[in-house]
Parts: sequence; structure tokens; C-alpha cells
Amino acid sequence: MRLGLTQSLRAEQRLIQSPQMIQAMQVLQLPLLELKDQIDQELQENVFLERKDESERNEPQATAPEPEAPPETNALEERLQREFSGEIDQLESRMEPNWRQRQGSSSADEEDKKFEALNNTPGRTTSLADYLMTQVRTQESDPELIRVIEHVVFSLDEDGRLADTPEMVSQQLLVPLPLAEEAVAVVRDLEPAGVGARDLRDCLIMQLGHMTFVPPLTRRLVEHHLDDLAMNKLPKIAKETGASLDEIKECWEFLRVHCNPHPGAEFQPGPATGVVPDVVIEDVDGRFEVKSQRGSLPELTISSVYRNLLQEAKNDPKVYDYLRRKIEAAKWFIEAVHQRQNTIERVANEIVRRQEGFLRHGEQHLKPMKMQDIADAVHVHISTVSRATSGKFIQTPQGIFDMKRFFSSGTMSDAGDMVSQQAVKDTLKQIVDGEDKDNPLSDDQLVDELGKRGVHIARRTVTKYRKALGIDSSSRRKTF
Repeated sequence: MRLGLTQSLRAEQRLIQSPQMIQAMQVLQLPLLELKDQIDQELQENVFLERKDESERNEPQATAPEPEAPPETNALEERLQREFSGEIDQLESRMEPNWRQRQGSSSADEEDKKFEALNNTPGRTTSLADYLMTQVRTQESDPELIRVIEHVVFSLDEDGRLADTPEMVSQQLLVPLPLAEEAVAVVRDLEPAGVGARDLRDCLIMQLGHMTFVPPLTRRLVEHHLDDLAMNKLPKIAKETGASLDEIKECWEFLRVHCNPHPGAEFQPGPATGVVPDVVIEDVDGRFEVKSQRGSLPELTISSVYRNLLQEAKNDPKVYDYLRRKIEAAKWFIEAVHQRQNTIERVANEIVRRQEGFLRHGEQHLKPMKMQDIADAVHVHISTVSRATSGKFIQTPQGIFDMKRFFSSGTMSDAGDMVSQQAVKDTLKQIVDGEDKDNPLSDDQLVDELGKRGVHIARRTVTKYRKALGIDSSSRRKTF
């Protein structure tokens, strides 16, 4: 066996993504609100980027001329100016067309106020755990008991259910079982009623126990016939209980009105955020125009700080390297943001061109469309279209939609036209909404009804679409 070092040549091709490409892809994928946070972060990290309003305030005033520098210093400064001036001019020129749509009388501050008003809708901002612990601290004084209760409270799921048993709590915290049982009992006695329940049946029974009046049959239905109620098997319940259908329906309606199967759902972890469309489609003289939304994003410009740093770079190579890195970073970021807007606009324009029928007449006229079709039309990779539409919203005359909603497969109608999957679902929903609730249509009958409207799909496809729309089976939709 021979050991040693050898040299060899070989040719190979590799696809290597530069930092600029990675940053451009990340910026393209960001929704509008997350892009605003990214811009704020870049403004903090890069002194060459500045908000336009700040740059106008910070523009240097005219001062007395500085004494002439030595010849060798002037030569260095001229060299730096030559090397940087081209890049700085290019960067400054990018700022002007960055946001094509100018706001008229509405300023960025006014937009921020409107968006803040949208977020300030009434609702709870306290989490369920905080709300429960506030009650506990006003009722209990034993620190050890409060510690166990706190563990139980933070073990509740979003609906306020408790999956852990007292035995499990005792083992997890290494506390006596009676103490764990007492902690669970305290949580189950807190408001809102039903918190700490093991399952839906236990939750409803707890809530019924807090009421002063409950129809006699209601508790029996919850304890023994809850599954049949969920499956709408009212005749079976009537046979087993001896009650009439009207009495059962009255008790069922009482449960719907007075009980909450998800007592913890009203407590949100934080304020809800509104949807900000990235693209707005407007009908101008019968022609649809695509306008990209700037939202509350700031207008960026080049900071005058670089001029001061340029003076310091005369005698310090480290400052020179610092300037070079910051200029490159600013240029890459501005180009990434500019490219994001350009790509989204191109994709949106092609969507509008293909979906004009939907924009004018609604969901029934949505055409089948694949991402590959858009990618081929705008000459980009399909992954770029996916990034450009992911998490983006488009405002149309028919409402605000997720951009990915426009992409769907289709089926051939009797007229020879391709009908999108979304349009078929919408037609299916209209048929179910208009059916006789005393005699709802089965999936086979829904297939026939769709066939009468020129759409022929298999029964299993109807079942899949029905479940995707959250529509129950015919037996559960039947009213008695």
C-alpha cells in the first residue's frame, strides 16, 4: 500500500448562491409587515441607510470652508471619492424609483394611525393563564398550593382543557397527591366555567352545574347521548329516551346558546393583526391596473453620514474597509427590496391578465392556473413565483385574497372550458346552501346536481371538496 500526496485536475459545475442572492430570496418571501421589520433592522445596523424625512432634517447647514488639506491628503481623498462616487450615485438613483406609487395627501404617519386603529379593535388582551392566576392570587395564600395551581394553569390547552390527571401532576412536581388534587379542583372552580375539564362532556357538565335552571332532559343528553347529538341522530335519541323530537331539539338549542365548548378560546395570546395587501387591483376606465402597496414602509435614502466617514478614511484603512462593506450592504438591500416589488408586480400583472373573468364576475369565473404557467410567462423559476405569492395578499374588486388562492387545477365542463377547482367548490357550496334541509342531498345527488351545471366529477371528489369546505354529510345536515 502506497501513501503520499498527489495532484489531479477535474472539471465540475456547481450552483453556488451568493449572499446577494440569498438576501434577495429572503426579502422576496417576506410579507409586507415582516418586510417593514426587516427594513427597520437594516436602518439600525447600516448608517448608510436613512429614512427620507430624517435625512431632510439632518441635512448639514452651510459652514465656513475648511482649511485646505495637504497635497497628499487631497490625492487620497480624490481616489476615495472616485471609487465611491459611482456606487453612491447608483445607490441614490435606486432610491427614487423604489416605490413607484406616491401617496397624495395621505402621509406615512396617517397610514400608521389608520393601521393602529385597525389593530385597536375591542377584545381581550389578557391570556387565559394570566386571567386565571389573577383569580387564584386573590383566593389562595398557601405558596406551595399556588405553585401547583400555576403548573396546572399553564398545562391547559387553548380550549382550557386539562389532559394531565392529578396523579400525573403529583409525579411531575413531586408533591403529595392530595395537594395535586386540591390544585386541580381549584382550577376547575375558576371562571370561565368549564376550565380544567377533561373533555367536551366534562366541560358541558361543569357549565350546567353553574346554572340556576337547566331543562330536565339536557343533562341526560350530555351524559349519555352527546355522540348521537353530534351525529344528528335525533330519532335514535328519541327512541332511547322516550322524549319527543321537539323536546330534544329544545335541549340541544339550550346547549348551543348557553354553553361554550371552548371556554378558553376567547382569550387570545396577543392582539390580532390586520391583513395588509401587497398588491391593489383597480378598475380604471374598464381596464384593470396593478399597483404595489407601500403600506407603512419608510422611504429610504442615503445618509449624509458617509461624507463625514469619508473624511476620517483619509488616514485610516480600517475606516476605508468599513465604508466599502457598508456601501455594498446598502446597495444589496436596496436592490433586493426593489427587485421584490418588481417581481410581485410582474406576477400580479400576469395573474390579472389570466383571471380577468374572476375580477369582473366573481368566483364562478376563476380559471385553472398553475404556478409553472406564471413562471413561464414572466420568465422566472417556479420557486420565485412561490416566494412572490407566499403570505402575500391581493386586493381585488371581489375582495382581499391570498395570492395563492388563484392557483388551482381544473376540470373540463360540458362547454369545453376548464373550470377551476375553487369554482367547483363554490358551486358545490351554493347547491348545499339552497337544498331542502328536511331532505338534504347525498354525495351521489350532489354529483348529479353538478352534472346538470356542466361539471362532471367523481363522487369521491365531491366528498373531498365537501369536507374541505367544512360541510357535514347529508345525515348530519338533516333537520327534524
